[in-house]
Amino acid sequence: MGHIILRLDRVMADRKMSLNELSEKVGVANVNLSKMKNGRISAIRFSTLAAICEVLRCQPGDILEYDPTPEDAGQVSR
Repeated sequence: MGHIILRLDRVMADRKMSLNELSEKVGVANVNLSKMKNGRISAIRFSTLAAICEVLRCQPGDILEYDPTPEDAGQVSR
């Protein structure tokens, strides 16, 4: 099965916005946005995604990308 790639870091860089600034404007803890930025989340609330998109003036598709390649492709099982 494919997987979702998070591109929050790219969108933040394009907007020249720091994690601290985004955290303050969205109202989400810095640590939680950091996990999202680094792709270490398994879920996101639509309200959080909407707030991020509003602050960054982007669409959800700018932040989320679907990769049809299995996430574990290329890994050798032991």
